[in-house]
Amino acid sequence: MSKIAIVTDSTSDMPKDIAKKLGITVVPLTVIFEKEVFLDDGKEITIDEFYKKIRSVKKLPTTTQPTPKDFIKVYSNILKEYDSIISIHISKKMSGTINSVELAKKELPGKDIEIIDTGYVHFPLGFIALKAGQLAQEGKSKQEILKNIYDLKSKVKVLFIPSTLEYLKRGGRIGKAKGLIASILEIKPILTIHDGEVSQFKTTRRWNQAKSELIQSMKNMVKNPQNLIVSVGDSDAKEDAAEMEERIKGEFNPKKIYRVDIGAVVGTHLGPGGIGITFYEE
Repeated sequence: MSKIAIVTDSTSDMPKDIAKKLGITVVPLTVIFEKEVFLDDGKEITIDEFYKKIRSVKKLPTTTQPTPKDFIKVYSNILKEYDSIISIHISKKMSGTINSVELAKKELPGKDIEIIDTGYVHFPLGFIALKAGQLAQEGKSKQEILKNIYDLKSKVKVLFIPSTLEYLKRGGRIGKAKGLIASILEIKPILTIHDGEVSQFKTTRRWNQAKSELIQSMKNMVKNPQNLIVSVGDSDAKEDAAEMEERIKGEFNPKKIYRVDIGAVVGTHLGPGGIGITFYEE
């Protein structure tokens, strides 16, 4: 039986305990505060330290993808023990990570490395990597894993509420939601990811209204709550995330709910104070 390894990147916001349990390798991107450089691995800078820092600096940090050399090192080590790799990553339209992965694969000719551009970031990406990790651990074939994760890719949905659009705007990740900029001070938008880019989902006027509209939107989209899998993520907005978790439990009684942190790279572009709800039906 072929041994299959799962690789993802830190924009998946994969909780460390889940990655460890499922044997998923998470390759970190990098956050740069002017002259200070930190890997997005939760060690060089913790989540709490990151959000404290981003709230205090005048110049926003930048982010950068792992190099091809980083991936070559990771893949080479994995392939000492595994027969093949499924490498699952952030949307190509949001990051150069996939480019690095593709270049690394070219430097390892003859090696079985499958590259997946999920078209997502945060926990839609996380859920896809998590599912792949579960299936690999169960001993499923590469074809079975790929079929399942492409199916999940078509079902997963994500809704974000940033506390402000300023970070997305300044980081150049506003995507298809550019039309919101003209009224940036007047609205609290709900955003989603469509065709690999940040897109406008719905516009509201107040923060509490946005949270209620998000729940209502979920109610419109969810057909079978008993099969619902949800993650509630936040970028240093623990109280709001806890509230949303309780509201989701009350409305849907989902099959499984995860609480996750929005990590440093995603948090650089979403900004502090935001929440992200990811969900799908099994």
